[in-house]
Amino acid sequence: MSKQGKFAIASALIITTLGWLGWVGVSESKTYYHTVRELNTLEGSAARHRIRVGGDVRPGSIVRLQGRVDFVIEQEGHTLNVSYVGRDPLPDTFVDGAQALVEGKKMPDGHFVAEQVQAKCASKYEAVPGQKKPGDGKPEQRPASPASGKS
Repeated sequence: MSKQGKFAIASALIITTLGWLGWVGVSESKTYYHTVRELNTLEGSAARHRIRVGGDVRPGSIVRLQGRVDFVIEQEGHTLNVSYVGRDPLPDTFVDGAQALVEGKKMPDGHFVAEQVQAKCASKYEAVPGQKKPGDGKPEQRPASPASGKS
């Protein structure tokens, strides 16, 4: 076989291998978003993918243990037991009743092991009942612009 033939085969093999590695890497890094209800019905290979699930942290459910934090999220009447085992500290807004987005995997026993948790406290951004929200009311008064050259 000629040098050019060997080079072409080696190049094709390298390009094919790099393409396959890229495809596998992208496939494994995908994260699917599901509701709590959908997650409870997942079976087989679908349940083994990285998954994101959102809901409200059930008041009184946060239990801080050595190396993990257990809590329950609720969404539309459905609940999910979550164990956070990530390395990053939980956000300051992660409190009872906060909206949380967890990312991780569903275990065969049905609980969820999260490697990432994002949280926001919705009440922090809402107006006190009976008070106006910023920007409500009369529109801002701006000075009149000069005439556009009319006499």
